[in-house]
Amino acid sequence: MTLSGAAADRRTGGASAPLIRVDGLRVVYPEGEAVRGISLTVAHGECVAIVGASGAGKSAAVRALAGLAGAGAAVRAARFEIYGRDARGYGVRDFRRLRERSIGVVPADRLLPYGMPRGVEDEIAEVLGGGRDLIVLDDPLAALDPVARARVLTLVAARRAGGAGVLMTGHDLGLIAAVADRVLVMSDGLVVEEGPAGHVLGDPRHEHTRRLFTPVPSAATRGTRLTSARTGPKRPARPVDTASAVVEASGVTLTHCGREIVREVSLRVHAGETVGVIGESGSGKSTLAALLLGYARPTRGEVELHGRAWSSLPERSRRPWRSMVQLVSQEPLARANPRHTLGRILAEPLGALPGPARRARVAELLERVGLPASTAALRPGALSRGQRQRAALARALGPRPDLIVCDEPVSALDAQGKAAMLDLLADVQREDGTALVFISHDLGTVHHVGDRVLVMRGGRVIEEGNADDVLFLPRHPRTRSLLSAASPILMSG
Repeated sequence: MTLSGAAADRRTGGASAPLIRVDGLRVVYPEGEAVRGISLTVAHGECVAIVGASGAGKSAAVRALAGLAGAGAAVRAARFEIYGRDARGYGVRDFRRLRERSIGVVPADRLLPYGMPRGVEDEIAEVLGGGRDLIVLDDPLAALDPVARARVLTLVAARRAGGAGVLMTGHDLGLIAAVADRVLVMSDGLVVEEGPAGHVLGDPRHEHTRRLFTPVPSAATRGTRLTSARTGPKRPARPVDTASAVVEASGVTLTHCGREIVREVSLRVHAGETVGVIGESGSGKSTLAALLLGYARPTRGEVELHGRAWSSLPERSRRPWRSMVQLVSQEPLARANPRHTLGRILAEPLGALPGPARRARVAELLERVGLPASTAALRPGALSRGQRQRAALARALGPRPDLIVCDEPVSALDAQGKAAMLDLLADVQREDGTALVFISHDLGTVHHVGDRVLVMRGGRVIEEGNADDVLFLPRHPRTRSLLSAASPILMSG
């Protein structure tokens, strides 16, 4: 079947027809059935959100509806209409034409080279500014800083006011409650609860929906286990060894194409300490991470590891010490070979261990991050983004590093998964004295985990200090605007 364009779709369906209607949607991959017969509609000016734990099938559902289920996927439905027309026979070209003219899609995964500008806000703005009637947002807001998120939500509100419909997924239930008209809750490929957002999220009936609610990381939860009772006991104070730094950056500057991406940044992180790094998108946070990890060499300045030269060494000299520094990035397993199984990926940093010991360690790591042992046989593409983020943390923990650089390590996780990962990081830090650099746009999470906080803008550190001082009593006006934008954002359609 071919299409004559979005205009024909609108003429055929009429303005009163739902933008999209699907009954009994099933999405089957070689690894198993991701969506097992869900139904939904999206009307003009309406925002419909799908929520659920990582791996529930949210992304598989919305991508299938946009013709992006991926190679090897079988998509079936009893009814599947776009603009009132039967879309069950649409092929790749048909969906491509729809995405060019009528359906704007922003996926969660944008596997760009590490340390390069992601341009997520620009990508979303392009999708929203092309006059498309249906906007599909697969949890992209998790990658945005509060200021950028506010701008994007303003654009979405304007498009909804003009009649566009929005289908979105996400883990931020506060944001979903503020934005969505209707909510569908998915578990194991099925919709287990649905209805008006205020009813579903304000008075959840299904046990799975209730499990999505867990204490939100914030200053109030510092020192507590998020996975314990809501008023769980305070942890004992975490020991921080201030005698010497695990990693120290001294006046590091990185110039790329004549532009200073990081400018004169100095930073010390001690054993057992967590330093949070916040700032708007493009402020240099991820590039600083690359410098600390030795993935990039500073144009000026030096990074030392345990008081020894690190950034100035050639890679062959750094290789024996690589296991001491690990990364959990905002694009989980982006550096891993997609053809390798998860078991092989997790075993790579454990090369010094004999085979049986490596396999036992891999099984232990999977259990520790809440993944079943059977996932060791799967490839990254068979995992949800949240499952890949858990796997990335497992890989980082494998060699028991001295420093973990966390670049948005929990952005793809649901509330329960986030709580479990933050508790796990705290346990590892207390048991092993691991130093953490924690980069995030989620200021509540930074306040929960951070001992000290650095605020970056334009490649520079504009403010730093104790977490309470920076996040409760910010001195710099840019810090104050960042904190102000992080307050709940309401959007009407």
